[in-house]
Amino acid sequence: MSIYFVHQFTDALLGNVLSIDTKEPWLTYTEWAAAHGDLVFVRLLGQEVVVINSQHVAEALMDKRSRIYSDRPYLATLEPFGWSVVFAFTGYGDEWRLSRRLFHQTFRPDFALKFRPKQIKRAREMIVNLIDDPQHYHDHFATFSSSVAMSVTYGYQTSPRDDPLVRIVENALAVSLQVMTPERAILLKIFPFLLRLPDWCWGSAIKRDARISTHRMTEMTDLPFQYAQEHMVENLSLSQVSMVSDNLQRMEKLDHASKSIFETALKKVAAAAITGSYETTTSTLMTFALAMVLQPDVQRRAQAEIDLVVGGDRLPTFEDRASLPYVESVLRETLRWHPIGPIGVPHATSSDDIFDGYFIPKGATVISNIWGISRDEKRYPKASSFIPERFLAVNNALTDDDPAKYVFGFGRRACPGRHAADASVWSVIVTMLATVEFSPAKDDQGKVIEFTPRFTTGFTHSPMVFPCNISARSRAHSELVDVFRTGA
Repeated sequence: MSIYFVHQFTDALLGNVLSIDTKEPWLTYTEWAAAHGDLVFVRLLGQEVVVINSQHVAEALMDKRSRIYSDRPYLATLEPFGWSVVFAFTGYGDEWRLSRRLFHQTFRPDFALKFRPKQIKRAREMIVNLIDDPQHYHDHFATFSSSVAMSVTYGYQTSPRDDPLVRIVENALAVSLQVMTPERAILLKIFPFLLRLPDWCWGSAIKRDARISTHRMTEMTDLPFQYAQEHMVENLSLSQVSMVSDNLQRMEKLDHASKSIFETALKKVAAAAITGSYETTTSTLMTFALAMVLQPDVQRRAQAEIDLVVGGDRLPTFEDRASLPYVESVLRETLRWHPIGPIGVPHATSSDDIFDGYFIPKGATVISNIWGISRDEKRYPKASSFIPERFLAVNNALTDDDPAKYVFGFGRRACPGRHAADASVWSVIVTMLATVEFSPAKDDQGKVIEFTPRFTTGFTHSPMVFPCNISARSRAHSELVDVFRTGA
């Protein structure tokens, strides 16, 4: 392993040949990894940044030395864009520990098993909407992605279509996700006066965006929380306990000062649950849909496996999961092919460290280059291609390589909702494969509409809406969906 030092003092001003692509920094980091090794040290305008380009090194530092690598760095965009309401960005300390404990109580692996009936039910609801209104497939993915988390977190039951709270979440994330990376936050760190420019002045767009983002993030945090408070008694009478209502009951026993601390942490945890479930699951489903349009052979093989195991008179359930290794490999390849968080959420060191002879200073920003790990050609030949078979051994059994071990992050700051997220994604992918067909869209003359996939940039990496056709696989599958549509 080698370490490479890049002095990047003038990136934002000069854009020289060593400059980082601030929209897609993972591409720059991956290029450096190929040339210089698993650990890269960058100085961004006085801030030390350590980029980790291998799963092995990430685990060695963030898992095995988690007491050093569990803090969060300063992001100049965090407060101005209203993202301090999400506990995922909270610094390592007592507030984070309280928030993490609250989150874990609801989303720990054994408790997440209770979500499965809701996940299957919501997946089947989504299929109905997908067949009835295929053009708005992204909206249906978004509604599904938010539905289970909204129910578990706030006791709120989303509408099958055009839910107002889902729309609020979507609007909140639309502006701010692009600026929540260290590379994009540098602009505000260098030029903090941009937030004080008058609205008519050139360069004031970031101020307007920050104001809009803060308003939307506050709305996204407060409105569903208020709903949970107002409907707490009603939901308890129906035995519909949510994370917020359950903890609001516990909060009644605290003194005033403790109540304030507890409520602030609870709001941040709830906001993290919603933003995490929405963005992660929606983007993964968009990646899956894109893969199915581009790789019809993969889709047919997965459908054949489901037909063989499940049959034609019912829809898949979680009990079928272990018997569907190819579907599992499709899910793994979906996570690997275009990882949603290509550089994850950055960590920071809380003390000096020495690793493999190299000094890593206290306060350094530490980035896991998830994209680079997923694009390692030695591990994943033809890494840019969608090849689920790479996760199957010769006997059709799954290999030990599971991208979920790195795409959800490392150490104490790994995504605490990953078990629920994994189950949600599997439930809807297997249900879609069982019931619908993804195919290229055609124009009025019957010609395939060619397109080049485009992706969002910034904190997340997700396919933008693309032309595709979605229809029921057959009359039999349409009848199965009809049964669920009518509630029979």
